Amino acid sequence: MNSGEHDLGLPVDVPSTALFTDHYELTMLQGALKSGTADRRSVFEVFTRRLPEGRRYGVVAGTGRVLDAVENFRFDAGVLAFLRERGVVDAPTLDWLASYRFSGDIWGYPEGETYFPGSPILRVEGSFAECVLLETVILSILNHDSAIAAAASRMASAAGGRPLIEMGARRTHELAAVAAARAAYVGGFTTTSDLAAGFRYGIPTVGTSAHSFTLVHDSERDAFRAQVDALGRGTTLLVDTYDVGEAVRMAVEIAGPDLGAVRIDSGDLLLVAHRVRQQLDELGATNTKIVVTSDLDEYAIASLAAAPVDAYGVGTQLVTGSGHPTCSMVYKLVARARSADPKAPLEPVAKKSLGGKSSLGGRKWAARRVDAQGVAEAEVIGTGPVPGDLADRQLLVELVKGGDVVAREPLDSVRERHAAARGRLPLSATQLSRGEAVIPTEYLA
Repeated sequence: MNSGEHDLGLPVDVPSTALFTDHYELTMLQGALKSGTADRRSVFEVFTRRLPEGRRYGVVAGTGRVLDAVENFRFDAGVLAFLRERGVVDAPTLDWLASYRFSGDIWGYPEGETYFPGSPILRVEGSFAECVLLETVILSILNHDSAIAAAASRMASAAGGRPLIEMGARRTHELAAVAAARAAYVGGFTTTSDLAAGFRYGIPTVGTSAHSFTLVHDSERDAFRAQVDALGRGTTLLVDTYDVGEAVRMAVEIAGPDLGAVRIDSGDLLLVAHRVRQQLDELGATNTKIVVTSDLDEYAIASLAAAPVDAYGVGTQLVTGSGHPTCSMVYKLVARARSADPKAPLEPVAKKSLGGKSSLGGRKWAARRVDAQGVAEAEVIGTGPVPGDLADRQLLVELVKGGDVVAREPLDSVRERHAAARGRLPLSATQLSRGEAVIPTEYLA
C-alpha cells in the first residue's frame, strides 16, 4: 500500500499554523526587530536532555507534519487582525509578519529513526526572526508524535509480529487522534479505527461492532445474524457482552467455520483466550482468529505472548504515550552570528543554569557508531570535523532548503525505516524492564 495524503479541510487540517505558537515568540520578534538582532544568522536545535524514565530509546515521529506546519506558517489577514486587536505586537512587527515565509534550512534525523539523550533531532537555520517563531509548533508536533511512536514501538516489540490495531480516537482530542494514528503507524501498528487518519494518511482502517450493536437487538443471536448478513462471514464478532462460551458457540453456528474472528474485550484475557481457542478448534473454526482489546499496554501485550491471540487493539495507553505523553524535547539557540552581515561567522552560544537545564553550544552533527555486526554501540555528537570512520554514519538529512521542502516521503517508507532502525539497536532495547538508554551518547569537540 502506498500511503496517500488528502486535504479534508477542517477539522483535520487547519489553513494556517501561525497561531500554534506562544505569545512570547512574537514579543521576542518585536524586541529583536527593534534591537537590530532579528536578521542575525542563527541555528536552533531540537533535542532532549533525557529519555522518559525507563525508556531505552526514542523514536523520531512527526517530521512530515512539521514540514507541513512550516509551509503553512502564514499570517493571513484574519490572524493579523487578531494580533492587532489584542495588541500583541506593534505595527512594524505586524508589517513584518504579513510577508513571513520561512526561507532558511532545516536538517533533521529521518522520520522513524531512533534517538537518544542529546541527539540533535532537528536543526533549524536562518535569521533569528524567522527561526524563533517556529519553536512552539515544532515542539508541539515532535513531542506529541514521538511520544506516541515510542509507545507504539515498544508495543510492536512486545507483540512479536502480531498485528496491532490503533483505536484511541475516543480517548484524546479529535485532532490529536489523527496525529496519534499516524505516529502509531510509524511505530509499528498495522491499522487504525480512525477514518480521518485513513483519509488523511492512507493508513488501513478496520472496525466491525461494539457492545451497543448487540444490546440494541432483541438477542445476541439476532445481533450476530445481522452482522454476518451485513458484513459477511469474515467479520469479527464481539463475544463478551453476556456469556463468552455461549457467544462463541452461537457465532460459529451462525457464521460457520469460516468466521473471520472473535473479539474479547474484558475478563482475564490470558485465561479466556485459551478457552476460546480450544472451543473454536473443537467447533471446527480452526482458522478463526482471536482479537483482544481492553486497556492494553506493552506490559499486558507481553504477558499475552504465550496466549493464542492473533491481534491486539490498543487505545488509551497508546494515545497517552503509555505513561509518557511527551518527550521533553526543547528548542534551543546553539549558534548565532555577531552581526546581520550574511558573511559573519557563527559563534556557539549556550544556556548556563543549575538544575540540569544547561545546553551545549555549537552547530552539531550526529553519527551512530556500530560494531562489527552492524549493531549500534554509541550516539556520537560533535561540533568540529566529523571523524573519517563516522563520515558515512551521519544521521542528519536535509529536509528544507532555502525555505523549500526537499524531503517528503511516503508514510510506509517511514514505517519501514523505523523497523530497520529498531532492528539495528542492541537486543536489550526491546526489554520492558526499566533501564538506561540502550547506547551511550558521546560528545566530540
